[in-house]
Amino acid sequence: MTRDQNRRLWEVDVARGVAIIMVVVYHLAWDLNAFGGWDINLRSGFWHYFQRVTASTFILLVGLSLTLSYRRAGHPARKMYRHHLRRGLKFFALGMVIIGVTWLLLRQGYVQFGILHFIGVAIMIAYPFLGLRFINLGLGLILLIAGQYIDEISVPAGWLVWLGLPPAGYYAVDYFPLVPWFGLVLIGIFLGNWLYGDQPLVRLPDLSHLAPVAFLSRLGRHTLSIYLFHQPVLLILLAASGMIDIGILG
Repeated sequence: MTRDQNRRLWEVDVARGVAIIMVVVYHLAWDLNAFGGWDINLRSGFWHYFQRVTASTFILLVGLSLTLSYRRAGHPARKMYRHHLRRGLKFFALGMVIIGVTWLLLRQGYVQFGILHFIGVAIMIAYPFLGLRFINLGLGLILLIAGQYIDEISVPAGWLVWLGLPPAGYYAVDYFPLVPWFGLVLIGIFLGNWLYGDQPLVRLPDLSHLAPVAFLSRLGRHTLSIYLFHQPVLLILLAASGMIDIGILG
């Protein structure tokens, strides 16, 4: 990387910032549909593709960011893997909290293997791939294609939900199995190594001093906190404005 390795890349933080805004917008629409009686079609059309683009952007950035931290660290392999293991376990543990919260509030459709579980597992298993380029691109495309076929397969029990093999009729409000989504992490790693490798293709001027860039970058540096707390804040604000009936949550 030609830029100071200790500096954050503003364009990556901005991309995260835009993605977390998209998450909040989508969940606002979801809350209005689920709890406010608004007729918003989230399963097809604009909102379906909006959600897919949002999730795909976040997951690509997970892979890309892993390559950046890997290149910046300069730690021995064992120490670096321990860092990834701890970080992955943190995300997975937060995902377990989400299981409990959604089960208490929703029961039907509660989260079993959502985005936080997925990111946690992806961080833990991605380490062997962090130095690879085109192999990651190929494996990523294979997983994405496999996801189109595995989606049509159902199994009697739910113990393979994490892999992408749910039982018939399975539904969860947040579901990101390893197949196909880990394919996007691998493609993100490929992009990180390709764009920001030893001979980086990206040579952007420093725009971090611009107010919109600084604002989005700040959001991008706090995406986990925003993700964890935006839904309670949205529900409180919507209930206070009378746009939803908070009592339906009970």
